[in-house]
Amino acid sequence: MATTDRIILGIDPGTNIFGYGLIHNKGNKIELITMDVVKLSKLDDTYMKLGKIFSETLAIIDKYKPDEMAIEAPFFGKNVQSMLKLGRAQGVTIAAALYRSIPVFEYSPRKIKQSITGKGSATKEQVAQMLERLVIINSMPKYFDATDALGVAVCHYFQKVPKSGTKSYSGWKAFVTNNPDRMV
Repeated sequence: MATTDRIILGIDPGTNIFGYGLIHNKGNKIELITMDVVKLSKLDDTYMKLGKIFSETLAIIDKYKPDEMAIEAPFFGKNVQSMLKLGRAQGVTIAAALYRSIPVFEYSPRKIKQSITGKGSATKEQVAQMLERLVIINSMPKYFDATDALGVAVCHYFQKVPKSGTKSYSGWKAFVTNNPDRMV
């Protein structure tokens, strides 16, 4: 049976509040490392916010050394400008992960809610309540952005848990590294 030991960083990108959550996956168990938010509303300039998101993401990566990063995909609402801002926040977050050679996985909000609660239209409150049952959380955060980010990490855990006796690879680089004898 394959043993898993990895740290997963979950990100809920935002240009006013940026949520993150980290879990440690040992075998078939997960435990909370941390979850929090970075508040960006005091910065007026959009590009300063993006720079702060990039530097904060690098700081989180450098501190916790995640093996993988999962991020919530932007969704189209009624406001195209909001989606553009969210996409930029997501882009600089992904760039920071790639800068540190962390594999990135993206999940839609519906997929995340479905994997946590069993219902793709669940509310933020329902996701947070289910996460309390799945992961020991000593204190619920003030902002749902933190639990949303934790939900992204837990969603990724559910998607990428290796089946008994099989190997899971995050890309060609991982496959080549783990299978040098199969390369010509």
